[in-house]
Amino acid sequence: MATQSKYQTQQLDALLNDLILTLEKHKAPVDLSLMALGNMVTNILVTNVANPQQRERLADTFAHALKNSLKSTQ
Repeated sequence: MATQSKYQTQQLDALLNDLILTLEKHKAPVDLSLMALGNMVTNILVTNVANPQQRERLADTFAHALKNSLKSTQ
């Protein structure tokens, strides 16, 4: 989703692979997968970002990046 990252491609690929394997293991349909991932994003923001305004800015940035990544796959 990100065009530039401070993380190595290898590290991101390994994490994504683990997430995909977990969703496949549970045979999660698209809607359940999106619900679980959305809840995970919410949990990450709530538990790691104390400032509510900063959480909202990060959520907006995340949503914008997600929408942009969908455009680039068309």
